[in-house]
Amino acid sequence: MPKALVTGAAGFIGSHVARHLLEAGIEVVALDDLSGGFRDNVPTEAAWIEASVTDVARMAALFAEHAFDYVFHLAAYAAEGLSHFIRRYNYQTNLIGSVNLINLSVLHHVKCFVFTSSIAVYGRNQLPMSETLTPRPEDPYGISKYAVELDLAAAHEQFGLDFIIFRPHNVYGEHQNIGDKYRNVIGIFMNRILRGEPLTIFGDGEQTRAFSYIDDVAPVIARSVLTPKAYGEVFNVGGDQPYTVNELAKTVREAMGAPAHPIVHLPARNEVKHAFASHDKARAFFDVPRAVELREGLTRMAAWVRRVGARTTQDFAAIEIPTGLPQGW
Repeated sequence: MPKALVTGAAGFIGSHVARHLLEAGIEVVALDDLSGGFRDNVPTEAAWIEASVTDVARMAALFAEHAFDYVFHLAAYAAEGLSHFIRRYNYQTNLIGSVNLINLSVLHHVKCFVFTSSIAVYGRNQLPMSETLTPRPEDPYGISKYAVELDLAAAHEQFGLDFIIFRPHNVYGEHQNIGDKYRNVIGIFMNRILRGEPLTIFGDGEQTRAFSYIDDVAPVIARSVLTPKAYGEVFNVGGDQPYTVNELAKTVREAMGAPAHPIVHLPARNEVKHAFASHDKARAFFDVPRAVELREGLTRMAAWVRRVGARTTQDFAAIEIPTGLPQGW
């Protein structure tokens, strides 16, 4: 039976990817440091390892113990806006941690390294975002993701390491950490409703995003290694239809049964105004499932959120540059 390492497996997307791999008959070693994930997200059939990808010695021992056929690397701190203020942490976690795994994948002859990047690599004013565009990331998070993409290409050229890169965007659904106030606007909105706090929107709320339900993303990532023609390729994956944040807030309130929940507008922050991507390439390579419509996906997530209840929001413990931190953070 083939064996896969899934990093970030107690997190949101990683836990779903691990489940789909198991359903495909692939043995899973699930790794996470629990800095943002939860142990009960991990499928019970997976072997569990609590560790960080930044721990070089621990990662080396793990690769020596297991003969991994595939590495699915989803561990990251994906707070794009916050990355400006935690630059060192961002690069140590998202870039150096990734390079540790790439080195070990080369040394242990991994068949394919699947990396979860982000449409943050594109920057702004490139719409729709397609794989033919030259990335121009504008924040440290996007820069770190694109650096890993470039390093994978270099590792393939030098050592023959096969890879597949996915650029998902604005993914939401069950297992999301709704207590993280710095990322994942849908989870933030739902958590604030449960806690009786007003929804907060930066700026006028007319910025647009195409939101992606987890079942539109995780199955494609998990089964990608079974499509050899996808090796060496980069794919956008996720939802097609962009919505304004104002439209999103209205639909979230309805899904949560709180249509009149108050909204507060905060000063605009430095962010890409509009972001949506083309997924024609992914559809050409994979059996992409029918996209879950936003209202349907929010209804599913809301039912899960009500079951698990509100989570306490915590401040990031080690802000490196407090200057200009957006209001509410």
